[in-house]
Amino acid sequence: MISFSQTNQPFSVGRFLISPLAKTNATGAFEAAVSIRSGQGSSSHDRVVRFTPIFQCRESALRYAAVQGCAWLQNQGSSHSLSYSLQ
Repeated sequence: MISFSQTNQPFSVGRFLISPLAKTNATGAFEAAVSIRSGQGSSSHDRVVRFTPIFQCRESALRYAAVQGCAWLQNQGSSHSLSYSLQ
């Protein structure tokens, strides 16, 4: 089970490294993004996805990004069995 109680840290899911990201926008609210990395060295691949929702706190944006990263892996037909909770 993946716990999102510390979503500011990258975490591994199988061969993927999920890195939730949060950025402050011009109004002081937070925007969420996630980096999904696989491979090593010259054969690595990093996909960065930015999301539309705006959040009032950094932790909410990071949690959203982490959940969306795991959902993306599940929707890609990954052979990894993922279980996660919003703690």
